[in-house]
Amino acid sequence: MSSQPPPTPATPPHHQPEAPRDLVGIGIGPFNLSLAALAHPLTELDTVFYEQAPAFDWHPGLLIEGATLQVPFLADLVTLADPASPWSFLNYLKARDRLFPFYFAERFHIHRAEYAAYCRWASENIPGLHFGHQVDAVRWNPERDLFEVDFTQLDTDGEAEALGRTYTKNIVLGIGTTPYIPEPLRPLVEAPGVPVIHAADYLEHREKFLTADHITVIGSGQSGAEVFLDLLRHRPAGHEKIHWLARTEAFAPMEYSKLGLEHFTPDYTRYFHALPEPVRDRLVPAQWQLHKGIDADTIAAIHDELYRRTLHGGWPDTVLTPGVHVRTAGRVATTKVELHLEHIQQGSRSRITTDAVILATGYRERPLGQLLAGLDPYMRRDASERPRIDDQYRLVLDPSVTGAVHVQNAERHTHGIGTPDLGLAAWRSATILNTLTGKNPYPLPSRTAFTTFGLDQPPPHIPNARQRQAQVLTPLVES
Repeated sequence: MSSQPPPTPATPPHHQPEAPRDLVGIGIGPFNLSLAALAHPLTELDTVFYEQAPAFDWHPGLLIEGATLQVPFLADLVTLADPASPWSFLNYLKARDRLFPFYFAERFHIHRAEYAAYCRWASENIPGLHFGHQVDAVRWNPERDLFEVDFTQLDTDGEAEALGRTYTKNIVLGIGTTPYIPEPLRPLVEAPGVPVIHAADYLEHREKFLTADHITVIGSGQSGAEVFLDLLRHRPAGHEKIHWLARTEAFAPMEYSKLGLEHFTPDYTRYFHALPEPVRDRLVPAQWQLHKGIDADTIAAIHDELYRRTLHGGWPDTVLTPGVHVRTAGRVATTKVELHLEHIQQGSRSRITTDAVILATGYRERPLGQLLAGLDPYMRRDASERPRIDDQYRLVLDPSVTGAVHVQNAERHTHGIGTPDLGLAAWRSATILNTLTGKNPYPLPSRTAFTTFGLDQPPPHIPNARQRQAQVLTPLVES
């Protein structure tokens, strides 16, 4: 039990409750950081952002040396909405006297560690960001026509220091995602001392895992590939002893063709949002290769490393098997883990014993239920009891609620696979700010893709009648 005294109610010095904010942001990851950066010059908006962590931190366990973003550097916090913003990646380089080195490096895809450093720089300089503040509850106060946001201010040790409340006209949720642990492996991850971790914690345990006799990596996405490659490069030739298992039918490359990438445009997001709910639910899992595949360069690097280990004869001691499902898992003796496997296509079963397991099994949206319990009577839900979210990224609430609750990276079921993509961060933030201000401070283009995704989706801008005639689709008539 903590020896700390109970937290005392306090009004933080940076805000008085009788002066309601225009916007409170909950969570400070890249998406709400983008919103804060674009909100910064809008002096008519009074904003504040709260984050439980003591400082900005972005996937520290996966900042593997040499790992790059899968989106261009233009997918920073602001550029695709405001290239002249002082919070752009290029301005970060200028502030660090690194523009010329970057110019000569000719890097379109920057290192992941560099992106994290850029976001940290922004988080340390944009005003109105409050780390060490854990938001506990959100409620609608009908008497004041405002939202109440209760929070706990934490000390440097993460202990409760003071309680506070902020009133606001609007809220934006950016609480991020949480590592996904498959059910059969959850007891092992939660048990102390068992060598089973999620890839989110890889670098923290890397040195210990490198000394394990046998290692198993589970997961076929980019994280699984990067972890496998890093382990492979640091294990002795002929004694690698690494299994790489995946549920998908192949260690497949991510779709990265120019027209394929148009699934990550606002045009496709609008098209997807307008589809019927059952169609959207079928589409998201079917599109896994658009966002859960492996970067082609990473696949090539893995093959090159494996091939290099055959130059003097023999094969590396590695097993790469896709199409495999982990049925159950358990401890063997005190230090080993036994995995019971099933091959999906063959219908065959097997088991392996390993000394360490790294789960590159991705992330899931963090549940909103507990945080938004106070808004539950006002929320409108779909057939699967998920929050309904409109095309402006707002929760659909009862009309009696005059404020808005916007969401960031919690709307995949309504907005599609582009939801967690960094390339849409600035666009979504600008859309939210345009909606809140009603003044369109960030004019956005009406068209962003060459592809027209539906027959009833006309091109948004047709300059003249001749072009209109050329672009009209003639309906097919069945005989």
